[in-house]
Amino acid sequence: MRARDRGPLRIPLKNYLVVLLAAACAAVEEAPYLARYEPSPPQVVSAMLELAAVSKKDVVYDLGCGDGRIVIEAAKRYGARGVCVDIDPRRIAEARANAAEAGVAHRIRFREEDVLKTDLGDATVVMLFLSYDLNLALRAKLERELRAGTPVVSHWHRMGDWAVERTVYVDGPSRGNEVFLFRTRGSSL
Repeated sequence: MRARDRGPLRIPLKNYLVVLLAAACAAVEEAPYLARYEPSPPQVVSAMLELAAVSKKDVVYDLGCGDGRIVIEAAKRYGARGVCVDIDPRRIAEARANAAEAGVAHRIRFREEDVLKTDLGDATVVMLFLSYDLNLALRAKLERELRAGTPVVSHWHRMGDWAVERTVYVDGPSRGNEVFLFRTRGSSL
C-alpha cells in the first residue's frame, strides 16, 4: 500500500505495521484458568475450617488458594501448618505477603503450580473453592494420594457423586453460600 492510497491518515507503512503489531499484542489475553479467583468471605472461611475440624496436628492444603486466607486462618486460629497452591503467580505473591503480615508465614509453604499436578502426600485436610469441573477432575487424584477419611471441604461446588457428609449454609451479604464436607474413601488401586 502506498502512502497516498491510505487516505487522510498518511501513516508511513512501517509505522502502520508497528501500530498493528502493538494492537495485536494488546489483544492477547491472560492464560485462561479453570477457576476464576473469588475470595471466600470470612464467615465461609470459618465454616470451612470448622467443618474439617482443623487442629494443630493438621496440614491444610488450599488448592487454588487465592490470597491465602483459608490457610492463614488455619495457622492463626488452630496452629495448623498449611500449603497454599495456586497457578497464578500474583495470587502466590499475595498469599505470601498476607501470611508474613499475619505472622504465620513460617507455618505455610507456597506452591505456584497446577493443582492437578500438586503432590498431596502430606495433606490431612484439603480445601477447595474452584469449579464443579475442576472438582471432578481432582477426585481421582484426591482418592489416590490422600488417606482414607481425609476431609475435603468445598465451597459452593459438589464432587459429582461423592456422598456429602455434611452441608453448612452460610449467609452472605448478597447471597448464601453452601459449604460441603466430603471424606476420601482411599485409593482403590
